Amino acid sequence: MAEILAQKDALEPACRLLAAGEPVAIPTETVYGLAADATDGEAVARIFEAKGRPRFNPLIAHVADMEMARRIAVFSPLAERLAESFWPGPLTLVLPHRENYGIHPLVTAGLDTIALRCPQGFGREVIARLGRPLAAPSANISGRVTGTTAQAVNASLGDRIRLVVDGGPAKVGLESTIIKVLGDELTLLRPGGLAVEEIERLTGEAVKRGATGVQAPGMLASHYAPHTGIRLDAAEVRPGEALLAFGPDRALGAENAAKMLNLSPAGDLREAAANLFAHLSALDAAGCQTIAVEPVPRHGLGEAINDRLTRAAAPRE
Repeated sequence: MAEILAQKDALEPACRLLAAGEPVAIPTETVYGLAADATDGEAVARIFEAKGRPRFNPLIAHVADMEMARRIAVFSPLAERLAESFWPGPLTLVLPHRENYGIHPLVTAGLDTIALRCPQGFGREVIARLGRPLAAPSANISGRVTGTTAQAVNASLGDRIRLVVDGGPAKVGLESTIIKVLGDELTLLRPGGLAVEEIERLTGEAVKRGATGVQAPGMLASHYAPHTGIRLDAAEVRPGEALLAFGPDRALGAENAAKMLNLSPAGDLREAAANLFAHLSALDAAGCQTIAVEPVPRHGLGEAINDRLTRAAAPRE
């Protein structure tokens, strides 16, 4: 298994491995990322190999600040406003990349745009120390449940990488919201840890939904999936099922669930988002045939929670 180091002791070891082209699992405020030097094709290829990720699925390039970001992508005034308001934080912007943008083409999967994010905490610190952007998809086997703790990451990828940096449980618990900015037009490519309503309030612009194709990470129909099947919007619990609950009111027959975990007994969507992947993993380990999921509201962070649950429940590819 990989070595696990507390983030207070991990900056120099992580930078040494990253500079040598090795991927390192690092904490961010959203989820744990499997990071590698985004300018080094062999390093990026090791991400795809470790995750078993299809190479047509683009990656996010993580930057330390706006200076680094502007060297890579073209920022419209609207994109500048979004970055100034929500970076560092759980927002990824998909923008046209510059002609000589310095990122390896494996990161963009051949697209003429690039996904950029400035993370909080250790992720930003290691990028600044390294002096290069990091490609960093979620630190898990491709298509499976995202890791929100160092222990979950080590269980998934520990035999494929050398170092996991432990920053404790991820604060947000969902991947970043991805917004494509084309002039004054905003399109949601993936709901995530920043509610779309916050973006609309800031900009006064409606964010379009319904994007198609793989323009950014997290757009595959089947994704974030446990091994156990998932049944959504469950009004009752069937014999032998596990139950992923939400709020104070229970589905019919909940007392007979083989195992039950509640995303948020108080019905708090922020708490539910932070618990989603850890609870899915724990119920997956219970060995039931199906996980029944109680309805979760679709407003605010509920949009992202339902997106993850829908993709987790989709037919497996």
